[in-house]
Amino acid sequence: MPLRLDVKRKLLARSDRVKCVDLHPVDMWLLAALYNGNVHIWNYETQTLVKSFEVCDVPVRAAKFVPRKSWVVTGSDDMHIRIFNYNTLERVHQFEAHSDYLRSLVVHPTLPYVISSSDDMLVKMWDWDNKWAMKQSFEGHTHYVMQIAINPKDNNTFATASLDKTVKVWQFGSNVPNFTLEGHEKGVNWCKATRKSSKFFKFFL
Repeated sequence: MPLRLDVKRKLLARSDRVKCVDLHPVDMWLLAALYNGNVHIWNYETQTLVKSFEVCDVPVRAAKFVPRKSWVVTGSDDMHIRIFNYNTLERVHQFEAHSDYLRSLVVHPTLPYVISSSDDMLVKMWDWDNKWAMKQSFEGHTHYVMQIAINPKDNNTFATASLDKTVKVWQFGSNVPNFTLEGHEKGVNWCKATRKSSKFFKFFL
């Protein structure tokens, strides 16, 4: 029997396609990045739109809250990362991060780093305390890098899922992956780590 879940709340609005969502860890906010280049922040308790702003005129495929800085970080099809203060909606910074579409962003839980992945097959780590300088680049995938997941049991390691049909696990400071997981017959779009184990165990086509 398929698993059936009750829908507790629906957030409905006329908008373009939603490419990414993120939840604020404290406030009852849901962040939605849209194909039309806008970002919406919803209160999922009251089901109301709290904030809306235009990032660019191309799809925003990745967006994350950075609560300790009151930021939203976005990645879009114009290859730029943009940072906004979600209280004032002021754009704090922007820069060209990749040479092709950005697919995924993650925020390090303790260090001042944002990690990005792209259709240019690269993963890059950016240091916002050092004027958003690139801290490290990770090369090894042979197709689009669709998703990044930091290991919650070891914040120095992370996994990447790619359309090259592999998942790679990396360590900060190393130029090569710790190991590569192969076996999928199609590209891998998503990966996630569990807090119950130090292993990355969920991979989706």
